[in-house]
Amino acid sequence: MDALPPPIPQSFWRSVVIQVRVIRALMLREVLTRYGRHNIGLFWLYVEPMLFTVGITVLWYMIGANHGSNLPIMAFALTGYSTILLWRNMPNRVVMAVSSNLSLMYHRNVRVIDLFLSRLFLEFISVTSSFFFLTVLFCLTGYMDPPEDVLELCGAWMMTAWFGMGLALFLGAVGEKSELVEKLWHPLAYILFPLSGAAFVADALPPAVREKMLLIPMVHCTEMIREGFFGSKIVAHYDVMYLATWNFVLTILGLSIERQLSREVIPE
Repeated sequence: MDALPPPIPQSFWRSVVIQVRVIRALMLREVLTRYGRHNIGLFWLYVEPMLFTVGITVLWYMIGANHGSNLPIMAFALTGYSTILLWRNMPNRVVMAVSSNLSLMYHRNVRVIDLFLSRLFLEFISVTSSFFFLTVLFCLTGYMDPPEDVLELCGAWMMTAWFGMGLALFLGAVGEKSELVEKLWHPLAYILFPLSGAAFVADALPPAVREKMLLIPMVHCTEMIREGFFGSKIVAHYDVMYLATWNFVLTILGLSIERQLSREVIPE
């Protein structure tokens, strides 16, 4: 008879409980710090990304932007810009997060990874809620059809979130070692906006150009989400393993540098 695996020690579960409570407390603190208790308070967490997404979507709809396909412009803009918000906002919130919260590091149970994860979870909840609400709203009002494959859409969304988190961990950890990261990331994010696939479909590009564009991992995120949303209406070009490799490498590098950083941080 095979021996049973050793039970998980109680100390591990206590550590997990403490970790969850610390991250939850940091999330609540971040919401209050960012949005305050006035006006609609907490609801700005959901309204802020909606305003950005609705603004871009309505603008594209009004000008009849040409995106190289016969897809409904409302759904095309929603899927494209929501994807950008998901991977772009996470690094924006994490870069220099430790430097601006050094006083929190006095608390024994607060670590660098807690600061990162609390902000990453908040951004994921914010953008995901916005995308879900606007999708339901536009479907009910008849501006677009429901997603063809909800499971594929959810899987693609989670892969994109993983990419955003991995990128944020890497940039956030490196950014604490060099202020140059913060100064370079913001203009780079704007440059990546038109290159991320939000404003075009890969199938409409010439093969030689498409091959080069698919070197950018964000294009794979957008193509996957649009295939889940539009299904048979488009020919999507993406490689799940290529994107997963990017995600894995960014996550491992980010966690490795974060671990080193956590030993070097000196609270003020």
